[in-house]
Amino acid sequence: MSDEKDKDTQLPADASRRRFLAGAAALGVGAATLNVYANNQHGSETHAHEQTLSPTELDKKLHEKVKTIVVIYAENRSFNNLFANFPGVEKPLSALKPADYQQRDRDGSLLKTLPPAWGGVLQVGPQTVDGVTYTQGVQFQENLPNAPFALKGPNQEDLPLNLVTRDLWHVFYQNQMQINGGKNDQFVAWGDSGGLPMGHYAQSQYSLRLWDVAREFVLCDNFFQGCFGGSFLNHQYLISAAVPVYPDAANSVAKAQIATLQGDDPAGTRLKPLDHSPESAMTGAPQFGPSAITPDGYAVNTMAPPYWPTWIRDPERPDYSKPDMPSVLVPQSHEHIGDKLSKKNVNWAWYAGAWQATLDQYKDSDGIPKIPNFQYHHQPFNYFTQQGPENPAERSKRLRDGGLGDESSTNRFLADAEAGKLPAVSFYKPQGNLNLHAGYADVASGDRHLDRVLKVLRNSPQWENMVVVLTVDENGGWWDHVAPPKGDRWGPGTRIPALVVSPFARKGTVDHTVYDTASILRLITRVHQLETLDGLKHRDEAMKARGQAPMGDLTNALMF
Repeated sequence: MSDEKDKDTQLPADASRRRFLAGAAALGVGAATLNVYANNQHGSETHAHEQTLSPTELDKKLHEKVKTIVVIYAENRSFNNLFANFPGVEKPLSALKPADYQQRDRDGSLLKTLPPAWGGVLQVGPQTVDGVTYTQGVQFQENLPNAPFALKGPNQEDLPLNLVTRDLWHVFYQNQMQINGGKNDQFVAWGDSGGLPMGHYAQSQYSLRLWDVAREFVLCDNFFQGCFGGSFLNHQYLISAAVPVYPDAANSVAKAQIATLQGDDPAGTRLKPLDHSPESAMTGAPQFGPSAITPDGYAVNTMAPPYWPTWIRDPERPDYSKPDMPSVLVPQSHEHIGDKLSKKNVNWAWYAGAWQATLDQYKDSDGIPKIPNFQYHHQPFNYFTQQGPENPAERSKRLRDGGLGDESSTNRFLADAEAGKLPAVSFYKPQGNLNLHAGYADVASGDRHLDRVLKVLRNSPQWENMVVVLTVDENGGWWDHVAPPKGDRWGPGTRIPALVVSPFARKGTVDHTVYDTASILRLITRVHQLETLDGLKHRDEAMKARGQAPMGDLTNALMF
C-alpha cells in the first residue's frame, strides 16, 4: 500500500477511526491546501488508481460487465458540510491553516470575525428535537471567529441532523465570486446568510449512514459540481454537458431576466451589486438584480420548464406552461445523453420522486405542494422537445414516476429495482423532502432514504452488473476549501460529495481522481460506446490545452 499512499487511501475500519480522531484533534495544524484553480495541475498530480488494464482491455470489461448504471441525484451539500474529516481524504478540514480558510470581506480585507447568520439558522420554526425547541430567526452561535465551525444549537449541542435549516444562496455568478479564483475566501462576502456557509456537521462520522456506505465502497474527494451555481443549471449539465439557450433574449419577454455585470464582457463572471447593497459582509447580505440569463443569452439560474408540471400551466393547453412568462425557459432541442443512448438502442429513464403525485393530486393547482415538495426544475428532461408533450410515447417511456417514500409499494423506482426491471441507464431523483436540500429538507431524512435506496439496489437481481453513482447536484451555498480545477466558462464549481457503490468498486477507498458532474456522462458514454457529447469534448479539450489532465470518467473507482 505504501506505493499508493499519495494517490488513494485504503484503510481498515479501525485505522480509519484512529485517523479521524487524530485529525480532529489537530484542527488548524497541517499542510496548506493546494490551490488547484491557480496552478491548474490538480488532475495530473492526484490521479488515483491508475488502471492496470490497458484502455482496450478496460473498455471490453466495462462493456461486458456493466449492464446497469444508476445515478442517484440528491441536493445541495458541499463536501465539507458532510464529509469534512472523512478518514483518508486528501485535504481534510482538520489539516488546514488559517490562510486556507479565513474569509475576506467584499473589499478584499480579512474579516476579524464571521458576520451574523442573517435571518437566523432555521428556515421554519419552531422545531422541537429531543426536548429542545429551536426557534426561527435566531442565530444559535454568535461572535464566531473567522474559521469553519461545527454547527451547534442554543445549548452548544450538535445541531440535530433532523432540523430543516435555512436555504443559502447557490447562484451562478455568486458562486464564482465566492470561489474567487480558487481561494474560496469570499463565501461569506457574497452569500446571503452571513457566516453560516462556514458551518459543517461535525457529528457526521457517527450519525450519517452514508458515512458507513463510504467506508465500505468508494468516496470521491475531488468531485466538483459541473457548473457554477444552482440546481437548475447542474441538472441540465448532468444530462447534456451543456447550458440551455434563450434565443434573442434581449428582445423577448424574458429581457428583464438578463444579468447586469461588472464590465462589458457578456461572458464576465462578476454580477454587479445594486447601488444600495451593503459594502461590508458585517452589515448585511449583498443585493443584486435578476441574473437568470447571461447577456449573451444562456440560461444559468432557475427558469421554469415549458411543459407541465411547471409554475403556472396554460388553461388553454394544460400540457404546457402559461405563455409569455419571463421566468419560463423556451423548449430546448440540443442533444442530451438520452439521445445518444437512444441512437444505440440502450434503454434509459429518469425516475422523479413524486412526479405522478404532482400530476395527479395537484394538476389543478398553481402552487408547489409542500410535501412531497416536487421541484419542477429538478426534472431536466421536461425542458426538451424530445420528451415534450409533442412526443407522448417518448415522454411516457423516459419521464417515469419515482413514486413516494422508502417502500417499494409506493416508490416505483424501488419496485422496478426489486423486480430487476431498471433500464440500463436509470436516473433517480428523490422527492423534495428526502433529497437533503436545506430550506425544505433535513439531512437525517435524506440520509435514511438514500441508505434505504442503496440497500434495495444491492438486493436487486441486477446488482451483480450494476454501478451506482450517488452524488448531489451542487454545494447549496456551503463553503468548501478545495479549489475547483479550471475547466471552461461554465465550471466546474464547488466540491461536492460523490460515492461509487458497486460490486466492481475499489472497496474501502477514497478516490482522489478529479471528477465533475459530467464524469457520470463520461462513464455512461464509455460503457455503452456512445458518441461523445460536444460539451464533454469542449471541457476536456480546454483542460488539455492548459496542460491539465482531462476530467476522469469514474473508472478509477472501479476494479475488474
